[in-house]
Amino acid sequence: MKSYRTTRVALAVAFLVASAGASAQTVAIVGGKVYPVSGPPIENGTVVITNGRITAVGTNVPVPAGAQRIDATGKTVTPGFVNSSTQLGVQEIGFGGPPVDASARGKDNIAAAFTVWEGLNPNSVLLAPARKEGITSFVIIPTGGLIAGQAALVDVVPGTTSDMIIRAPVAMVAEIGDAQQAGLGSRGELIVKLREVLDDAKYFQTHRDAFDRAQTRPFAASRLDLQALIPVIEGRLPLLLTVDRESDIDAAMRLAREYNVKLMVGGGAEAWMMADRLAAARIPVLTGAMNNIPAGFAALGQRQENPGLLSKAGVPVALIGNAGGGDEEAFNVRNLKQEAGNAVSYGMAWENALRAVTLTPAEIFGVADRVGSIQVGREGNVVVWSGDPFEFTTRAEHVFVRGREYNEKTRQDLLIERYRNLPGTHNQPPN
Repeated sequence: MKSYRTTRVALAVAFLVASAGASAQTVAIVGGKVYPVSGPPIENGTVVITNGRITAVGTNVPVPAGAQRIDATGKTVTPGFVNSSTQLGVQEIGFGGPPVDASARGKDNIAAAFTVWEGLNPNSVLLAPARKEGITSFVIIPTGGLIAGQAALVDVVPGTTSDMIIRAPVAMVAEIGDAQQAGLGSRGELIVKLREVLDDAKYFQTHRDAFDRAQTRPFAASRLDLQALIPVIEGRLPLLLTVDRESDIDAAMRLAREYNVKLMVGGGAEAWMMADRLAAARIPVLTGAMNNIPAGFAALGQRQENPGLLSKAGVPVALIGNAGGGDEEAFNVRNLKQEAGNAVSYGMAWENALRAVTLTPAEIFGVADRVGSIQVGREGNVVVWSGDPFEFTTRAEHVFVRGREYNEKTRQDLLIERYRNLPGTHNQPPN
């Protein structure tokens, strides 16, 4: 226990030292190949960040007097990456161990009112490793049940949850691909139940006075859950349906048309089979490469080429790190650049892969005016890479979030140093 506390104290001290030197001053990143994403690449470009915002981008941009100058010659400059599906900050370890704040019991597996970000731990030791690998923003997705709850998009910055939030909610998360997960018996029952809840939400919206007088029929969901679903049926809040099988994606699209809701597909193992229809309907897909054998029968048609085929068809794609199954969301959020590299190696255009981890997530979650691109007025979420960010050996040399550079040692760094220098190890210098 003593060694664990020592490690935590050392980590806190390292973080405070790094933060103290990272003030919201003017920063000029010069000489690199800048990928704004919202426009063409800029050779020998300059990016100026002032008081947390990007104030200039281009070639021959004058460097303000007194600015901190970052020489990016021969390096790649991109917007900070956005991971669109994580449990970062609400799940500390896998294997179901506590603390896990990503799911709610709800009523009959319906928890639409659940705001997952209220359980976010701003001091999670997993935040710094994600940021060190170029992840500057992420979406917290609730899990479990038929309707899991509401998602939020946050920046990886120190402070409170209020300090971190960019927008909340950004989507309502539900499930129609796994009946057991939702506490039901079959896929058909999932659709029936979800229709019932949406019908109840529409009825509740127009009969609120009668409900308050206890003069309405019983509903399938609680008052708070029905109230939380009103922005969904009004088309103001997207409905993110976790679904893999082609037939289930087709059912989700029919449901979206029937209720006129804004649909997003999460997972989408077999989405490539529906690529043309998804593109025509402009339905975004949050997906990634297959990291292992298919996680279930619903994903038997999954292909490594899935993101590339979807992107080529014109589907808005946001790359995520857990589409292939497994329980790596919280710990390996930082692996998003490898996911993008895998997508490129299996046919996705490099530029589309970069967009799928920056501007596309920002657009589909309604925060493109703040993050996702290097444009004047956007947040200073910028990363300087040693080379191609999708190459395995490339490092994020400078990571700026809201104009502040973060280079503190992570818990992993401290543990490596500690065990590398243990007495009796081969790394010890000779006497």
